[in-house]
Amino acid sequence: MTTQPPADSPRPARPGPIRASDDEREAVVERLRDAAAEGRIDFEELDARLEQALTSRTHAELAAVTADLPSPPRADDLPPLVLKGGMTGATRGPGRWEVPGRVIAHGGVGGVTLDFSRVESRLAEIVVEAYGETSGVTIVIPDGWTADVTGMDPGTGGLKDETTSARLPRTPLIRLTGSGGMGGVVVRHPNRRERRKLGADSPRE
Repeated sequence: MTTQPPADSPRPARPGPIRASDDEREAVVERLRDAAAEGRIDFEELDARLEQALTSRTHAELAAVTADLPSPPRADDLPPLVLKGGMTGATRGPGRWEVPGRVIAHGGVGGVTLDFSRVESRLAEIVVEAYGETSGVTIVIPDGWTADVTGMDPGTGGLKDETTSARLPRTPLIRLTGSGGMGGVVVRHPNRRERRKLGADSPRE
């Protein structure tokens, strides 16, 4: 037998539209700019859509702004990047490159350098699986990015985390896993020489 609630019981509130966040509005703005650069919309239409995106309050309103645009590729769509130091070493960066959600680095005998310093990524998190092996792995991340090294086994070579904890909005978290092996793993921001190449105003070690 079904029990009816008392007549004076409050009725459950109906779920309303989901509110959009500042980060979600900004992501749509970037998508619109990319669409204009690709020639999908003209600049007059871009201005109108940007205004609509910035004043959207809900997910539904934001979705309407980009309903006729192709979906951007997701990090899950990209295969993991695998770097193997081998005998001569391997480097990715410091130029611009497409970053997947997962990177695997094997130091080998030659060592591996993974440089994110010129990368612009919209990913919330990038998993870097690093194995120092014989000659180690060095990971360079821009100022404003942070690293979580709690999942890393330092091994005999050790782990050096020389990054700051000040994370800027809309920047990825580097989640470091793996093992230091004999060569060790270092994660740091650009050094003075690298900053000169990047044209930074305030170099630091």
